[in-house]
Amino acid sequence: MLVLLAGIFVVHIATVIMLFVSTIANVWMVNSSSLGTISSGLWLMCNKTCRQLPVSSSDEASLKTVQAFMILSIIFSVVALVLFIIQLFTLEKGKRFYMTGAVMLVCWMCILIAVSIYTARFTGNRLYFTNAHHGYCFILAWICFCFSFIIGILYLVLRKK
Repeated sequence: MLVLLAGIFVVHIATVIMLFVSTIANVWMVNSSSLGTISSGLWLMCNKTCRQLPVSSSDEASLKTVQAFMILSIIFSVVALVLFIIQLFTLEKGKRFYMTGAVMLVCWMCILIAVSIYTARFTGNRLYFTNAHHGYCFILAWICFCFSFIIGILYLVLRKK
């Protein structure tokens, strides 16, 4: 049981770190062209220098929504990690990790909403991008989506042990 808890703790910390990286870094979409490599994220568009992300007025609300839900997912993931540590030492068996699992599943839902909106509204639809592909931040966000779901379910299952 101790090894399982340690493994879940390590995966949870890795998920928090990957969420930070995927939200902060500006490599959600990448385009290699004769002008060089252009990458864009949730905040900036970078070639050799970074500048404000050009977004049309019709897509601005969608981008703000993606930014907000990615930030919320980080907050919920950190809160779930703190709850895990607190509940590990304070609650008796049978009542542990229920809140941690619920908060982690809320984090999972926030990631799902953010990445789904980004996929629907911004994939291949960027100015200056002709043959774009997804960058590592987009892929990290989907990996965090999977990890947060698995961790949330495991916390709910572990509450009985």
